[in-house]
Amino acid sequence: MTQPLPDDRLIVALDVPNAIEAHQLAMNLGDAVSFYKIGLGMLTTGGLALANELKQEHGKRIFLDMKLFDIGATVEAAVRGLAQFDLDFLTVHGDPHVVRAAKEGAAGSDMKILAVTILTSLDREDLNASLIKEGEMQALVLERAGRAFEAGADGVIASPQEARLIRDLPDADGRLIVTPGVRPAGAELGDQKRVATPAMAIRDGADHIVVGRPIWQAPDPAQAARDVLAEIGSPQARTPNR
Repeated sequence: MTQPLPDDRLIVALDVPNAIEAHQLAMNLGDAVSFYKIGLGMLTTGGLALANELKQEHGKRIFLDMKLFDIGATVEAAVRGLAQFDLDFLTVHGDPHVVRAAKEGAAGSDMKILAVTILTSLDREDLNASLIKEGEMQALVLERAGRAFEAGADGVIASPQEARLIRDLPDADGRLIVTPGVRPAGAELGDQKRVATPAMAIRDGADHIVVGRPIWQAPDPAQAARDVLAEIGSPQARTPNR
């Protein structure tokens, strides 16, 4: 009998100290998880080698969360180099010049460029400290998402609280929404400030959710992943028109 394909709407963040621990976690999760995020913190401890191994030897999908930001020529060159690794998703900051350069660098590959709107660990007070223009958080996220789409982004990174609003944007049709800041009911928030449960995030328009600590800090990470998958496949995660 043909086995059902793993649900790739769950992306597990391998935000552990080094690639050795990340590899062990991925092996422990086994067939329960098909999509992994590897972030900037692991870049200097074997992150790219791990990404390549999980992709090529284990058939996993890979989201490289680099949040690139620089002048256009530098971003384009960096993305062109990363595109050689046959990755699935790559993040850049959502500034239009960065998105356009990243799309140029990814040309000819299947790698999707995802634009960061506003980090889910930030709130209005943080934006004030960074001299970001005044305005409600949701309005700023929507504006940045719209400009990223206009610049050619394949999708955006946004908190679950903005997913539904972004999904309703005219340019959002066919674009991806990936939501970090997802926490199962009862889980600690950690450094996230704008959060939702897995079912809520999917219901409100997210294509993929990113979950890290609630899975890899659990006594049984594989069971924790299966619990999240069960939640995003539940009736509570369905929008009324699905």
